[in-house]
Amino acid sequence: MGADEFSLLADNAAEAGLSWSGPPAVTRREVALPDGRALRAIVWGQGPAELVLLHGGSQNAHTWDTVALALGRPLVALDLPGHGLSDWRDDHDYTVEHGADDVAVAIEALAPAAAVVVGMSLGGLTSVALAARHPEAVRRLVLVDVTPGVNAEKAKAIIDFVSGPEYFTSFDEILERTVKFNPTRSEASLRRGIVHNATALPDGRWSWRWDPHRGPSRERILDSSRLWDAIEGIKVPLLLVRGGDSPVVDDDDVAELVRRNPQARVAVVAGAGHSIQGDRPLELAALLEAEQAAAAG
Repeated sequence: MGADEFSLLADNAAEAGLSWSGPPAVTRREVALPDGRALRAIVWGQGPAELVLLHGGSQNAHTWDTVALALGRPLVALDLPGHGLSDWRDDHDYTVEHGADDVAVAIEALAPAAAVVVGMSLGGLTSVALAARHPEAVRRLVLVDVTPGVNAEKAKAIIDFVSGPEYFTSFDEILERTVKFNPTRSEASLRRGIVHNATALPDGRWSWRWDPHRGPSRERILDSSRLWDAIEGIKVPLLLVRGGDSPVVDDDDVAELVRRNPQARVAVVAGAGHSIQGDRPLELAALLEAEQAAAAG
């Protein structure tokens, strides 16, 4: 996308009521994966990264922009495989286990000393798999509105949105659909999101940046119950941040999380749906700041 992909950060700050003294130190980085693909990331700040942020399905690293601005800390926001600017898999197999292996490579390259891994939705499930498969990469874990109890029924609104047309005749058409499915968000924030998450094709049509083909991994993504055992095995501090208005995590999920991992803590962000980082970014940033402070402790 080039340097101009950061030109909207002042708008993020203004909408959130954050002070703005000029563009922050932020760059694009690329990490080569063993099979020749590349995972791409946004690196915030100039010191060693203190947090790693993993977005949800059909999102990208820019979903964290306002949170990152509010934190003002060195961190890395990754584009998951098949999302944002990261390469697509030839086999379109985006199970969280594959994603965790890729993320582990990126963390080793870009954030080896990060104290906190934060995963939202698909990124949260990926981070659970990461903690199980690469425990050295996770010193503290924050799950944003997701548990292994998520299923197609709870995620219906999300599935309906991402299962829409693969191509759109114009930017306005893609914006109209996005506004319809996100009635609590400002049009300005959704417009910024589309700029980062969609691309104009040579024939004038628009399409999303994520790989719409999920191949054999679709059902395994929608049924993540196998990851409950991984939750049980997590030995590092674990925080679940739940959106107060989200249907994706219910009371039974919270009870199972605490049963499996009695040391887990739960915070509820009132007025937030599934994408807490978009609905209530400052509240989420405050929770992450507390986690970072506890880790530094």
